[in-house]
Amino acid sequence: MSLKKTTIAALLAASGLVVSSASMAQGKPADTGFYIGATLGQSDIDFDCSPLSCDTKDTAFRILGGYQINRNFAAEIGYHDFGKVTINGVGDVKANAIELVGLGMYPINPQFSVYGKLGFYRGEAKGFGDKETNTDFTYGVGVQYNFNPKLGVRGEWQQYKGVGGDDVDADVNVLSVGVVWKF
Repeated sequence: MSLKKTTIAALLAASGLVVSSASMAQGKPADTGFYIGATLGQSDIDFDCSPLSCDTKDTAFRILGGYQINRNFAAEIGYHDFGKVTINGVGDVKANAIELVGLGMYPINPQFSVYGKLGFYRGEAKGFGDKETNTDFTYGVGVQYNFNPKLGVRGEWQQYKGVGGDDVDADVNVLSVGVVWKF
């Protein structure tokens, strides 16, 4: 075999390896896939308890799971416990929600992105022997920093409009930090 034929054969074999490696890498890009996470923060429940005084801020937590469709979009489901409003001398009103939201993300660089979220929630408020539920919109904004392709940290603000129902109707604002783990 001549040197020219050997060189051509080596180049063809090398290009075949490059093409097959690139197609395997495209099979599941690093910015797609399922993830889970949790957040911890502070809720501020816009609840009018006048003429009494009340504490409308409490610890809030959320557990979530989602699917990263591509680098710019994800769908997420979660459970959010907003804590409670303590009405001095009367009792507490507790609230929570299950949510389904879409995330639109804008990557600033491979590690850092900003995002907005929009979706629906099913909320519940309990207090004074009464329980009210409703479905409404939720939206928010946040930032995410990825330490590596699997682990990231988030900071976000989210609002739930009109949690409760007829007697208990309160907007809930949550400021939180959390972690997400992609698998």
